[in-house]
Amino acid sequence: MGGGTGAPARSVKIRPATEADLPAILEIERASFGDPWTERSFRAMLGHETVQLRVAERAGHILGYSVAWSVADEAEVANLAVAAPVRRQGIGTALLDDLLAVMDTRPGTTVYLEVRASNTAAQALYASRGFTAHGRRNAYYTAPLEDAVVMVRRRGD
Repeated sequence: MGGGTGAPARSVKIRPATEADLPAILEIERASFGDPWTERSFRAMLGHETVQLRVAERAGHILGYSVAWSVADEAEVANLAVAAPVRRQGIGTALLDDLLAVMDTRPGTTVYLEVRASNTAAQALYASRGFTAHGRRNAYYTAPLEDAVVMVRRRGD
């Protein structure tokens, strides 16, 4: 995931995911993560009032997706992935900005996320959107085993 120039992302539409999007979401998920979420997990998120499952689409093709959930005044960016052929074109940035805009409609929302310690590109993207390192979770990720950096963005930061 990277910032890129953002220019190609302008032609991307971001919208709530539907059941018809699940095969493409799962394909991106499996190609992106060593320990991918299941179809059942994604299916359970569809239409859930506390979950934002959103896709980036261009010309009918799903290029990436994002997942966030919220409870009261807290939210978590739980997952964000972009298809390998279109990475570093601003799509991840557009998905993140979209999620944050949705979260910012809720009063006083603090947003958390975990990111692989080695994923400095993602950390830089999150920092550019007001996230700061808040802590570390040892051995949080599997396949491969790695620590997570916990990042937080508070309203007004």
